[in-house]
Amino acid sequence: MPTLANLWRNNKSLIAFIFLMVVFRSAVADWNSVPSGSMLPTIREGDRIFVDKMAYDLRVPLTHIRIAHLADPQRGDIVTIDSSAAHELLVKRVVAIPGDSVSLVDNVLYVNGVRAQYRSLVVAPMRDAPSSPGIYLVEHLDKSSRVVRWSPVAPSPRSSFGPVIVPAGKYFMLGDNRDNSADSRYFGFFPRSEVMGRTRRVAYSLDPDHFYLPRIDRFGVALDAVAAAAKLPAY
Repeated sequence: MPTLANLWRNNKSLIAFIFLMVVFRSAVADWNSVPSGSMLPTIREGDRIFVDKMAYDLRVPLTHIRIAHLADPQRGDIVTIDSSAAHELLVKRVVAIPGDSVSLVDNVLYVNGVRAQYRSLVVAPMRDAPSSPGIYLVEHLDKSSRVVRWSPVAPSPRSSFGPVIVPAGKYFMLGDNRDNSADSRYFGFFPRSEVMGRTRRVAYSLDPDHFYLPRIDRFGVALDAVAAAAKLPAY
């Protein structure tokens, strides 16, 4: 029967590789599966997003222990959150930072009293199911833009709220699929300590509606590319 010493001697390169990969994915960079549609159309079901684990903090691998503070999330960032309130890993967009006043009025976003600008997209960025049509708009606020989805057929009961003030050390986050996202409107403000990393690109994508075949056109896509290419003026 092989001993641990023999296993190490015969497989040390493989074991070292696996260990270093675990450390890398835990503390440096990772790719996360996105099982829900709360960030449509920016992130689609089946996307595997690339997550920069060192965007904000340097942590001890395999823990949440922070060694060094590197930066803080900014409005418009898409982040992963290890949420104690939701009991799962979430992917949401930061819309308000500590000290901000934030509100929604019929899905129109206001931050510090400034109304976001909106422009309808002539061509929808994705195909909706016939039973659930969506309205797609470019939302522009604070020098950043993103595409958001509104659902006139099934509007969220929390499409209006606030204004509220974001406390110190916490963030207000929303999904881009505004009428179908469990976010700060339901879970409250997310603590800074629960923010695990930032994502800006799709690593790769598998289509759950077509036997998980690769969606080549999604590989490496910048998440806010459609919004960045859209032209404002807005209304």
